[in-house]
Amino acid sequence: MSLRILIAPSGFKESLEADEVADCIAQGIQRVLPDAKIEKAPLVDGGEGFTKALVTATGGTLHHLTVTGPVGGPVKSHFGFLGGTGAKTAVLEMAAAAGLRLVPRSVRDPLVTTTYGVGELIKAALDAGAEGILIGCGDSGTNDGGAGMAQALGVHLLDADGKELGRGGGELLKLDRIDLSDRDPRLEQVQIDVACNWHNVLCGQHGVARVFGPQKGASPETVERLEASLEKYAGAIEREIGINVREMSGGGASGGLGTGLHALLGAKLHSRYDIVMQYLEIDSLLHNVDLVITGEGCIDLQTPRGKIPAEVARRAKKHNLPVVVIAGTIGKDADVNLRYGIDSFASILEAPCELDEAIANAPELLTNAAERVMRLILLGQKLNLSSIEPKKELLPIF
Repeated sequence: MSLRILIAPSGFKESLEADEVADCIAQGIQRVLPDAKIEKAPLVDGGEGFTKALVTATGGTLHHLTVTGPVGGPVKSHFGFLGGTGAKTAVLEMAAAAGLRLVPRSVRDPLVTTTYGVGELIKAALDAGAEGILIGCGDSGTNDGGAGMAQALGVHLLDADGKELGRGGGELLKLDRIDLSDRDPRLEQVQIDVACNWHNVLCGQHGVARVFGPQKGASPETVERLEASLEKYAGAIEREIGINVREMSGGGASGGLGTGLHALLGAKLHSRYDIVMQYLEIDSLLHNVDLVITGEGCIDLQTPRGKIPAEVARRAKKHNLPVVVIAGTIGKDADVNLRYGIDSFASILEAPCELDEAIANAPELLTNAAERVMRLILLGQKLNLSSIEPKKELLPIF
């Protein structure tokens, strides 16, 4: 009887999109088990690939344009319209205008990167007749709280002298007043739904500056300045709009973009899997497989906080299925994942190397890693250790 395997990975940030990851894993498996019955369900969580995945799943259309990138220059971007009947719903991902992939490593500074291009994507969707807008948050290269996005749509962020703030999270330290009088009036007629990581908050010890700032190039000093900037931003929003956003669920998504979308545009924030799984269903596939393989760029202590491998494991464990993660790298406290439904994990790296080299060679490394994983699984079957259960206490996803 052929082994039945579900491959349900996320993309590898700055390297491979989810469908490419699934293809590489499948190739590695087939080197060992050419007769394996493989189902591929590449997943997105609001980051890179979100728009294309939902457009493809619904038979929609994709539209290309140029917007302002996170470091201020023009970048090629896109948004889409979902297929089907009902309201004309645009779909876009912030990563297509302000993603980390669009910020060259030599100039990564979250004090100055901007979400202005995200606002331009929203405006383009409105110009194209959108009656609803679905926005994916993830893989950001910014930490401006969505300030640039709001400015692109007519929101004025002013200092004590009444001058418009510049772009970037560092500018928020000067914020004194928020003026919504020139905000694009079409926003009041359009429902905006946001798919975001529900665990990310704007401010505090677990706020977006401290948790994700270093990944975007922030030094310890920069992290503290960003935290102070977002606290100033939160204070202005509470004072003038009446919303306390400091620890609002999802408010820290994409460098605080969730906060800007909700407080300044009236968008509704959703746990991203409540949105994604409406279009990319994997539960029905779990009834007819023996093994689940998922993946992400890095598995670490943050993975149980809303990352795709943890969500896949949560669903797979309802069917008592074994779950293996193939990751680009294994980060700090990755073994915590063994308590949340993941049975094993492995890195694609074969030897120490520079990050740029790993990214360039990711398809080959990933395919080889999938082959190694499958050979180990077959070895385990030969040892006939099915009666031995590893000791672990399974915890709910938090």
